[in-house]
Amino acid sequence: MKKRLQPHIMCGVGDVGKYVLISGDPKRIEKIASLFSEAEKVADYRGFVTYSGELEGTKVSACSTGIGCPSAAIVVEELANIGADTFIRVGTTGSLQPDIDIGDIIIANAAVRCDGASRSYVPAAFPAVADCTVTQALLAAARKHKQVIHSGTVLTSDAFYGDMGTMKKWSKFNVLSVEMECSVIFTLAMLKKLRAAAILAVDSCPLIGIQKGEFEPNEKRGELDERVQKAIREEIRIATEAVSVMEKEKKNKN
Repeated sequence: MKKRLQPHIMCGVGDVGKYVLISGDPKRIEKIASLFSEAEKVADYRGFVTYSGELEGTKVSACSTGIGCPSAAIVVEELANIGADTFIRVGTTGSLQPDIDIGDIIIANAAVRCDGASRSYVPAAFPAVADCTVTQALLAAARKHKQVIHSGTVLTSDAFYGDMGTMKKWSKFNVLSVEMECSVIFTLAMLKKLRAAAILAVDSCPLIGIQKGEFEPNEKRGELDERVQKAIREEIRIATEAVSVMEKEKKNKN
């Protein structure tokens, strides 16, 4: 029987592991896969790049989602259709708090749903909460790497060039940062009885005017900032280590 492929990610059953690290940027997927053993590119279609390999004998995958909740929802839906059940978003975010600086790392335990895609699935009052086990594995991996982490709620927005007033409002409610995918990833995982969490590198501080906006060709801002590049490398290491933490805990229970 021929393998049936998902229409957007172009992967089928057997192509991906149960653990999938997801990121908006296809290039970041290559960085994640560089830590896999026997890494292999499975598919590259419409900006959705997928690699699979192993971490300490466990099959794992990495897949890009593009920018925003609609495309992230497509990726999670299609990966779940072919057997993935645990998702870690490895992304970037803009700080909404004065004590969170560029190059810091945030582990999101919930998301404010200021997006439209998740509302296509559930009412506005439904919470978008990260899985406790995956979140705790990320925190444990961060401690192992002696990485300082901020943990709490993030704001998910559809508009990158969005309303500053909205960000200021949620900042007053102690929301840590703003990003564009967590809410629908967490919501879908809850609806489908999957597991999802997120680790995010801070690349901007929009409320104090440090934006990921226009820059000169040789200027290193946003993700090009060396502090952000270091944080991205660290969050990738933490995310892969979290998979190992979960696998070890599962074996110890058995």
